[in-house]
Amino acid sequence: MRRAALLLLLALPAAVAAGSPAGAAPELVEWQSGESLERLARSAHKTDFFPLSNHFVSQDNKIFCGPVSSAIVLNALRLGRKQGLPEDRQSIAEDERAFLPEGFNPFFGKYTPNNVLTGRTKSKIEVLGKPIEIGGKPVRDFGLQLRQLAQVLRAHGLAVTVRVVDQAADAGAVARELARNLAARDDYVLVNYARKALGQPGGGHISPLGAYDAASDSFLIMDVNPNRAPWVWVASADLVAAMRTFDTVENRGYLLISEPGRTPSATR
Repeated sequence: MRRAALLLLLALPAAVAAGSPAGAAPELVEWQSGESLERLARSAHKTDFFPLSNHFVSQDNKIFCGPVSSAIVLNALRLGRKQGLPEDRQSIAEDERAFLPEGFNPFFGKYTPNNVLTGRTKSKIEVLGKPIEIGGKPVRDFGLQLRQLAQVLRAHGLAVTVRVVDQAADAGAVARELARNLAARDDYVLVNYARKALGQPGGGHISPLGAYDAASDSFLIMDVNPNRAPWVWVASADLVAAMRTFDTVENRGYLLISEPGRTPSATR
């Protein structure tokens, strides 16, 4: 980690700022604003932003924020290998390939929302609402809960640390761990939060974090659903509060993700 980034990280407060006043909607700074550009320019915790931007894709339906976020992170970690990657063959139907040269494979090896779900994860139709058993009862569990999201990434061989943001979680410690991840190479963080807690329409949502700005004590959420909300900077306290919300069986939270054998940012 660069010395400047380390000094800024050590300077982070023991507890994050109070965030938005009680009862007030969180102040979100939209990506395209001048203030947003200033925050990114001065940030010393934005290592993840560039590979995530290069591999960013957005949702094409209202349910798949988890699979989309997983595909972005997997490609950021692995697409440079160009071998051993899965193919998504849905973009060109078999009958549409009739005029391609014989033996020509038009598909790239890459991760997409259509191929990150496997036999070791929640299935596509279960993500779309086919009932699964929770607590001994069939439940229509749309999308991916935090631990289900972790299983998607582990099914592809990644190392994943699960952080549930419950009532005992220290907001300052959460912010420092997220900032450490964003200042280090080759590891990423996905957050699972409640949109309503940020004053946005919708329910639970998953997206990657791209940067942390110490001066404003805020994180950049690279929202994978621009149809609903743009990328935004959100105050640390407000992000923690949005993750400290209940989802089906436990609170939401975040995942720290890297290749196996790499020292995770949680312990650096």
